[in-house]
Amino acid sequence: MASVEKLPMLAEGYERLLSELKALREERPRIVDAIEEARAHGDLSENAEYHAAKERQGQVEASIADLEDKVSRAQIVDPTTLSGDKIIFGATVTLLDDDDKPVRYQIVGPYEADAKLGRISYNSPLGRALIGRVVGDEIEVSVPAGDRFYAVEKIEFI
Repeated sequence: MASVEKLPMLAEGYERLLSELKALREERPRIVDAIEEARAHGDLSENAEYHAAKERQGQVEASIADLEDKVSRAQIVDPTTLSGDKIIFGATVTLLDDDDKPVRYQIVGPYEADAKLGRISYNSPLGRALIGRVVGDEIEVSVPAGDRFYAVEKIEFI
């Protein structure tokens, strides 16, 4: 029997998945109503409203299945309960870039990542390069914009 891969995520990310799932489940009856209404218009072969509603139903059902899978495999991690001197999932890391300018990232799951908010996925190029590193380590990462160099300045679990 194959093992189910757990998806580490923060509680905030887990709550966001549950919220999305709830919204999609609440949309189901409205889609069914739209399909019934479109059916009442007669010929289904040229009924754009019917086809649009059926297409939306397929998208919603696929999204629900995907979200249910993620929620069932979620492993919620509270960074404040973690400690250590190595970078792991949930850690907030302060790096110094080429110009000795500090940049700060939190290592999160792929569904929570948002670089603009300083959250990078553990399986992104930078995330993979950071996992297991300690303060003082220097890192070279190839990203679409070119090679980047960083030095690990601080590791926090906040």
